[in-house]
Amino acid sequence: MAAVMKNHELAEISVPGVKVEKLPARTPDGKTAAGLHNAWIWLDNPKQFNSYNTDMVKGLTLAFRAASNARDVNCVVFTGVGDKAFCTGGNTKEYAEYYAGHPQEYRQYMRLFNDMVSSILACDKPVICRVNGMRIGGGQEIGMACDFTVAQDLARFGQAGPKHGSAPIGGATDFLPVLVGAERAMAACILCEPFSAHEAYHMGMISDVVPALKVDGKFIANPLVETQRLFDEFGRLSYGKPLAGKALEAGKETLKRGVIDLSRLDARIEELCAKMLLTFPDCTTKSLEELRKPKLEAWNRNKEDARAWLALNMMTEARAGFTAFNEGSKEDREVDFVALRQALARNESWIGPLHDSIQPKARKSA
Repeated sequence: MAAVMKNHELAEISVPGVKVEKLPARTPDGKTAAGLHNAWIWLDNPKQFNSYNTDMVKGLTLAFRAASNARDVNCVVFTGVGDKAFCTGGNTKEYAEYYAGHPQEYRQYMRLFNDMVSSILACDKPVICRVNGMRIGGGQEIGMACDFTVAQDLARFGQAGPKHGSAPIGGATDFLPVLVGAERAMAACILCEPFSAHEAYHMGMISDVVPALKVDGKFIANPLVETQRLFDEFGRLSYGKPLAGKALEAGKETLKRGVIDLSRLDARIEELCAKMLLTFPDCTTKSLEELRKPKLEAWNRNKEDARAWLALNMMTEARAGFTAFNEGSKEDREVDFVALRQALARNESWIGPLHDSIQPKARKSA
């Protein structure tokens, strides 16, 4: 007779925007391993590029805890619905319309966010980030908390903090120096320039890249980036860098002729899961714990200070940045940075007209 097993879950998972399913685990030769599964955790908010709101953050924390506890789970695959975005971070509409100007509320939200990141780092199973599209901002941070990343090569990566009123201290400043080194981490977090999946692989940020664009029935590499490791005319490495001029226009035309097919991405994910199936589970868990330590130690050292600062910042730059992104046009979602710096140099106070004067709508009315 089988022993009655205790339920170690805090709550049942039922949250709009978070989808969880168990798919059969397979051996490397493709055979189903009876009674064993891989847990797939999906961000299901494709209309808003799989950005997460408060309830989704709670749902993800519970989902990772449940997958960690599940006795039949081999690996966890963390991904997003569709082919446009894995995740673009926190929902800027919710940030702008609810949290902006309310630091105590945002401080409570950041407790939930920190728990979400910690639940990934504490998962007893290997966590694979399946990058089906953009991985930007907070999406980049929760992606880097994972153990492996496999991306389709049309995906873009990057941080958004100083461009949109925040600092990337929800994990990026902890994880990026570990993954890519101090200088590249500095460039990613301060300049906020997006980079390609090819460049992310070259930097050592991700484990693997697979093609996703099919043209005339054949997979081809991302036509919008330079995929050869060459130097440009300024002596900079152009591996995975965006194309420009006529080459970019030609690439866009090629992209229009193709269709996105994520079958190779899924096959590579299954291949990775199958390899880990053929390991001792407790030895794998202990190896994960040891290998995560550099990221985990940095995260635990900084997360509470980060929470406090991010909450207070909702009164000034975050309020301005999230408002601009939420209310600006698709082509104009940033504040007037020069006007802001000039106003602060004159010692103008944030209490008053400063916030409104740097918004995109102020430029239109000027």
